[in-house]
Amino acid sequence: MKIAILGAAGRMGRKLCELASGTPLEVVAKIDVADGFDRTWPAETEGIIDFSYHTALPSAIDKAAQDGIAYVIGTTGITPEEQAHVDAAAKKIPVVQSGNYSLGVNLLLALVRQAAATLGPDYDVEITEMHHKHKKDAPSGTALMLAKSANEGRAEINAATDGFIYGRKGDTGERPAGEIAIHALRGGSVVGDHTVMFAGELERVELTHKAQDRAAFAAGALKAMAWAKGKSPGIYTMRDVLGL
Repeated sequence: MKIAILGAAGRMGRKLCELASGTPLEVVAKIDVADGFDRTWPAETEGIIDFSYHTALPSAIDKAAQDGIAYVIGTTGITPEEQAHVDAAAKKIPVVQSGNYSLGVNLLLALVRQAAATLGPDYDVEITEMHHKHKKDAPSGTALMLAKSANEGRAEINAATDGFIYGRKGDTGERPAGEIAIHALRGGSVVGDHTVMFAGELERVELTHKAQDRAAFAAGALKAMAWAKGKSPGIYTMRDVLGL
């Protein structure tokens, strides 16, 4: 399968190009705005993996939909207007969209959903995430996915992102029942740490995932790309890819 990597000059882009070597996925275009990289993909391209900046997503996925090319989105920080382009493209091509492509994180999502359903609303949910100092968006796409999984487990109706709070400051008063808070930390070279805390009156349960190498994300994205080939149009997640 001939694929193009968008954001090829970045950390994830370089790792994707490295890991794709020796697999059935042949990288035919390494696309980036940096000097020395391709500006577009050739006609024989069959799939796109996009880890570029979110503002570049609309034009790229519009072109992929026009060309009939499967698309894997690793970009986070996507605005509602940009997401509308994804939704429109998914009517024509298969799109895999996930805030995190690692097997461990996707298992964590399932565990968080199960824990939230079992522990119920008496346990307060707090989520912390930490990434390297160069990450531009906050909170991480993975933290938002974890918050949504907790909501799903509780069968809450406020599953939209605007139902969460992000950090605290000032006289916030007592913690409201059912609140889910997300806290973003940035520093050093941390690849990605995520913890979901369920705090009860008598005990605390914490579920944590720590990424040790970006290869975990890149391998998952490559797996998603191979899986997407030949699929019907629509938006899929890593749950679909992994059968979770």
